[in-house]
Amino acid sequence: MTAKITGLSTRLLTVPLRRSWGVEAPENHVIATRIQTDDGGAGHGFSWTPTIGPQAVKALLDFDIAPFVTGLEANPELVWDQLWKRLHEAGGGGLTTIAMSGVDLALWDLQARKAGTSVAGLLGQRQESVEVYGSGVNLHYSLEELVAQVERWVAAGNNAVKIKVGKPHLAEDAERVAAVRSVLGPHRRLMIDANQRWDLPATLRALDVLAGFGLEWLEEPIRADDLSAYRRLRKLSPVPIALGENVHTIYRFRDFIEAEAVDIIQPNIVRVGGITPFRRIVELARANSIRVAPHLLPELSGQLALTLAEAVSVEDVEDASFESLGVLAGPSPIQIRNSRLYGTGRPGLGLDLAADFETPQPEQRKPQ
Repeated sequence: MTAKITGLSTRLLTVPLRRSWGVEAPENHVIATRIQTDDGGAGHGFSWTPTIGPQAVKALLDFDIAPFVTGLEANPELVWDQLWKRLHEAGGGGLTTIAMSGVDLALWDLQARKAGTSVAGLLGQRQESVEVYGSGVNLHYSLEELVAQVERWVAAGNNAVKIKVGKPHLAEDAERVAAVRSVLGPHRRLMIDANQRWDLPATLRALDVLAGFGLEWLEEPIRADDLSAYRRLRKLSPVPIALGENVHTIYRFRDFIEAEAVDIIQPNIVRVGGITPFRRIVELARANSIRVAPHLLPELSGQLALTLAEAVSVEDVEDASFESLGVLAGPSPIQIRNSRLYGTGRPGLGLDLAADFETPQPEQRKPQ
């Protein structure tokens, strides 16, 4: 007989970043969740948002989600479908799915702990390790700082890196991309991310200048809502188009795939609502021969990447993992060696979030 949920509790951790992501994002927010069941079990998960809505996410969990899930069978997929239907009035994705991830992750953690294995072990680990690519929120870095960051990634053995673009003047983007390509050499892969800063004409102008640097992909140049623009862009772009961190439901991923508007999808496991919908989105991509590159959160996305049939690359933003931010109470569930990510086999998700933590010291950067 499946155990039933008897309670859901939450707590909000606001975590200053060691390397600021700019004036608009000096910190991240983690909403830790704990689910209890009538057989004495407990599962631990989290929701996450870098800037917007942590109090709103916590309120959804405390006042709308906790009363609804109490009494339900502790089956993550059954709970997810019922909960999404319940919350849909407040929106099919966004804050609702971010909040839902706190429940879904805790339930998968619970199931794996009961089985005496990791989540990767429970789902069936298919990859011994997965590639990690170096990434940074670095548009506000000086050229000197950007080059130094890329040199660190090369020294660490990364064979692929991603940088931000979208400076006010395209010539400055070109100078920065050229400098990074010079550090990387001709064989390492280079991706660029415009973080929705351009419209379609600006994107095409940028591609005329930047495509010659041998780009692996161009990420989210236009607002993620603008399916029509992405459809037109992909027909014209000499560079593969990646997006997904701001796409929150399987239906919206289906829309982009069916419109032939994307080459690589990048679901954020928390933003889509947890492991349950992430796995469904991956199977949709696989059925349509679309590449997957999970967005951020390597302690989570890395473990899930190990379970996928197709090898994927995992993003590791410099000094922004839970371990480097001091959020974990114990060892990390992953290890990164020579640009490869390995699971450690810790029970469940292996993410025991600290009750308290030392505030990391921000990276001291030179004046611009």
